[in-house]
Amino acid sequence: MKLQTHAWPATYERDGEAQPRMGFFTDTSLCIGCKACEVACKEWNRVPDSPKGFTGKSYDNTVDLGANTWRHVAFVEQHKALGVAEAESLVQSASLEQLIDSTGLGTYQDGDGMRWLMASDVCKHCTDAACLEVCPTGALFRTEFGTVVVQEDICNGCGYCVPACPFGVLDKREEDGRVWKCTLCYDRLKDDREPACAQACPTKSIQFGELGDLRDRAEERLAALSDAGAENAQLYLHGDQDGIGGAGAFFLLLDEPEVYGLPPDPVDTTRDLGSTWGAVGVAMAGLGAAIAAAVIGGRR
Repeated sequence: MKLQTHAWPATYERDGEAQPRMGFFTDTSLCIGCKACEVACKEWNRVPDSPKGFTGKSYDNTVDLGANTWRHVAFVEQHKALGVAEAESLVQSASLEQLIDSTGLGTYQDGDGMRWLMASDVCKHCTDAACLEVCPTGALFRTEFGTVVVQEDICNGCGYCVPACPFGVLDKREEDGRVWKCTLCYDRLKDDREPACAQACPTKSIQFGELGDLRDRAEERLAALSDAGAENAQLYLHGDQDGIGGAGAFFLLLDEPEVYGLPPDPVDTTRDLGSTWGAVGVAMAGLGAAIAAAVIGGRR
C-alpha cells in the first residue's frame, strides 16, 4: 500500500524530451558513519576543507551543512533501556542480534544501552524551493532533473536565499561572499553518472535514482524495519503533502527528525506571500478609503 499519491512533478524537459525526476533516498539504518560521502563530495566538487577541530559531538567534526560542507554526517549518541537483562550482553541478545543483522539499526555498546544514530544530510532539492523563489538574479534554477542548483557565476552574494531555506542548508562562503550548496552532482548527471557521494557509499545508505522508484523502495524498507521491531522508524520528506511540496532528497530515520537536527514540519517560507500581500493590499485600500473619507468630511 502506498503512503502517498505521487502528485509532485514526475518529469522535466531535457532537449525536448521528458526526463524523470532524480533524487536521493538516504537509509540512515545502513549508515556506518564512514564519511566516504563527505570526502567524495569535497573531492569531486572541489569544495574547500572546513576544519572544525573537536566539536564535542561524538565523531561529528563537520557539525552542519554549509557553503564548504555539502554533505554532513551526523553522529547522535543515545542511551536507552533496550529491554535486555542486566547480566546479558546486548550482542548476545537473540532478538536484538537478529534486529541488527537484518536491519543495521545503528551500533550498540555492551551494558549501558548506548546507540549511535548516524545519518548523512544534504540539500533537500525541494519541490517548492523558497531559495529559488527569492533569488533576484536567477542564480538559482531548476534543472532538467528536478534538482535546484546555484550558478556561482551569476550569484551576487545578496544572501536572500540563506534565511529562506527552512533547513538551513544555504550559506555564503567567506572567501568570495557567494552562496554554495549541493548540486546533486549536476555535471555527473548530464553524463549519465550517479553523484559522487552515492557512488562512494559502501553500504548503499545513500541511494540515487528516479524519485518514484526510490519512494517505492523506501516504503518497502520501512515495512521491513517496522516488522523487525523498529517502532520509531519513519520516512522523512517522503510524500508531497508536506510544507515544501515534497523533496528530491528524503530519508528513512530511526527516531524523530529533531533527534537528527532536522525540522519536524518544514515549510516553504514563501508559501504564504501571495495571501500576505493580498491582505496588505486590502488593508491599504481600506486605509486609503478611510483617509479619503476623513479628508472629504473635513471639507464639509
